[in-house]
Amino acid sequence: MIKAFEKLASGVAIAANAAGTFVVILLIAVVNYDIIARGLFNKPFLGAVEVVQFSMVLIVFLQLPDVIRVGRLTRSDGFLNLMRDHRPPVGRFMARAIDLFSAAFMLIVAIAMWPEFVEMWESQDFFGVPGVFTAPWWPVKLVIFLSACLCTLHFALHILTQTGDDAPHQESGS
Repeated sequence: MIKAFEKLASGVAIAANAAGTFVVILLIAVVNYDIIARGLFNKPFLGAVEVVQFSMVLIVFLQLPDVIRVGRLTRSDGFLNLMRDHRPPVGRFMARAIDLFSAAFMLIVAIAMWPEFVEMWESQDFFGVPGVFTAPWWPVKLVIFLSACLCTLHFALHILTQTGDDAPHQESGS
């Protein structure tokens, strides 16, 4: 049952990562358009700064669950690896403790983000410069909330599925 749930969560994380990659491609197109329009026609894309700000948050939070899934979250784990090599039970305990604290942190982020999403949904609050470029806040808040939930789930799955000296979410050979 856990394997099926893990497979579903992995599929969602991979799809979110692909969506984040698509946002990167769109961001590249917007920046290139702004450069060309500014240089050749002296008509810059007036919402470029706002689109970049919006996109950066989307990219990070769309790709974060997959980064966690594959064990590529940037961290200093030299001491953890030392413990795994010399004291495997201590290393396993520490890895689970790190995943537990990480899951708790992401759960706190999700809990904190939900009321903000609801508020932005109900108020239809916008960011940007009125008359130049505006976009609603709620999609960003929703992505952050869903990402934090999925990250919490992946950290929990790491805790439940860790068996050997290395966590199963760390890919070998890379």
